[in-house]
Amino acid sequence: MADDRTQHFVDYVRIHAKAGDGGQGAIAFLREKHNAFGGPCGGDGGRGGSIWLEADEEMTTLLDFRQRPSWVARRGQHGLGKNMSGRSGKDIVLKVPLGTTVVDLDTGEEIGDLTRHGQRLRAARGGDGGRGNQHFATPTNKAPRKAEAGWPGEERRLALELKVIADAGFVGLPNAGKSTLLAAMTAAHPKIASYPFTTISPNLGVFMSSDYKRRLTLADIPGLIEGAHHGAGLGDRFLRHIERTRVLVHLVAPEGGETQEGELTEADADPEVLLYSYHLVEDELRQYSTALLEKPRVVCLTKTDLLAEDEVSAAVEAFRAEGVELVPVSARRPEDVEEIKRRIEDLVPPEDEEPEEPDSEPEPEEPSREWHYVDPRSDTPIEEDSP
Repeated sequence: MADDRTQHFVDYVRIHAKAGDGGQGAIAFLREKHNAFGGPCGGDGGRGGSIWLEADEEMTTLLDFRQRPSWVARRGQHGLGKNMSGRSGKDIVLKVPLGTTVVDLDTGEEIGDLTRHGQRLRAARGGDGGRGNQHFATPTNKAPRKAEAGWPGEERRLALELKVIADAGFVGLPNAGKSTLLAAMTAAHPKIASYPFTTISPNLGVFMSSDYKRRLTLADIPGLIEGAHHGAGLGDRFLRHIERTRVLVHLVAPEGGETQEGELTEADADPEVLLYSYHLVEDELRQYSTALLEKPRVVCLTKTDLLAEDEVSAAVEAFRAEGVELVPVSARRPEDVEEIKRRIEDLVPPEDEEPEEPDSEPEPEEPSREWHYVDPRSDTPIEEDSP
């Protein structure tokens, strides 16, 4: 049976968000005993509900939005007599995972990036309510018969893209031992098997730093093959999840070593084959984004418990000749696992050394709006200059 987490991992969805329209201002006149000419008393319309996106650290997938892609907020209530304003529409708050970027599909503009718990982004703004006729009384027009129509709520088509936030990301060819090493370094339980593409969605794990002051997150990314940037294998779409990582752990594995039945066999650590595998993955990373090549990295030779010492030494020397430090590691040796943890910890800067980012971008000024007045005889909005 397939892992439920794998089946339900969704990292890209398109949604439709429609904020509520503003309520219409009222046209009313006060009629009370002993006050026959009380004057205009039309209340203002309520504001339409807005739609917000809020980052929640408990969320791990965008599955909810695939099942329900359309969201419509309530409109504002119309104004009432006796200067009573209409009730505003209730806002809708949609929870999304940390690392969700929001793109307006009509303009192609990225309008937000939710990376901290509780951070909010207004996806669609509710329309303002119209003013009642109480606002339009003048010395020459004491009984105005006009009111403003509510402003329509904003409507948007948005793309939500999840980019997992992790301190380090594992990359490599299929069957390079990424999931095995993740399970050895953290308490994660990824699916592990001896056939390619066992991992078909990112897995996350966490370990404590040596001083027990930091929790470092690791991301296991599905394996890459030649031509992944053209869509071969699982393609390169999962590479979006290591765009935010600060360290890359590139795993290079010898050929063979285990059959699909789990039996150990001889492993081939030909330095030329290992170098070819290394450059193949690095080239796929470059084709996806040159920014990934600038990230600090740890290059590891995995499954060394299946290799002879001279084979490991030959591989290390071959990589050193090309200016790459190759770290031999076996997930079955605790000392090797601790060494990888230490190297990742050294490359990930403490939080207080990271540059501070502003909490949120200032919202642009609202454009000037032309108000629409309502003819009480026809209920048809007509344009007129504001008093």
